[in-house]
Amino acid sequence: MSLIDSGAYGLVLLPLLVFCARILDVSIGTLRIIFVARSLKGLAAGLGFFESLIWILAISQVMQNLTNFLTYVAFSLGFAAGNYVGVLIEERIALGNLIIRIITRREADELVSEFWKAGYGVTCLQARGETGPVQLIFTVCRRRDLKDVIALVKRFNPRAFYTIEDVRYVQENVPAGLRPRNFLRRLGFRMRK
Repeated sequence: MSLIDSGAYGLVLLPLLVFCARILDVSIGTLRIIFVARSLKGLAAGLGFFESLIWILAISQVMQNLTNFLTYVAFSLGFAAGNYVGVLIEERIALGNLIIRIITRREADELVSEFWKAGYGVTCLQARGETGPVQLIFTVCRRRDLKDVIALVKRFNPRAFYTIEDVRYVQENVPAGLRPRNFLRRLGFRMRK
């Protein structure tokens, strides 16, 4: 008696394989959508091929075993888990840029200076909010640097209001040698990562 003919295949192994295949194809699909949104056409196309191939393999096993209710459950659970895993993977690779808008009632010269020391470009404006004068600060950072940027804001003013938004494209007009971080390095200052 082979493994396929035994009851263990239909009750354990087949649903487990379908579940794992769905986690894989949905995770790939999540990344593919993110790559499409970021205009990474080649990566999106390659992922789309593997996503489709794995999905066909998983659904064919479900269709060949229509009397096995466990494959239905495994297919659905794999879809749910694949969404979760795909988002976790995307958070880890953290592709792209963000714009952070900070609104504070406090004078922001210190915060702007800290951003410059850390190598971030900053635009600061005087504005008026509901409660009076405010400082409006804009900076763009890589997604993987978001925690550092928020830590700077919190250290400066834990009550500052800020919003974060994805940016599809960033064009840097400041020559690399004139960026605050590079300029300070030229002067001999050691910059931390």
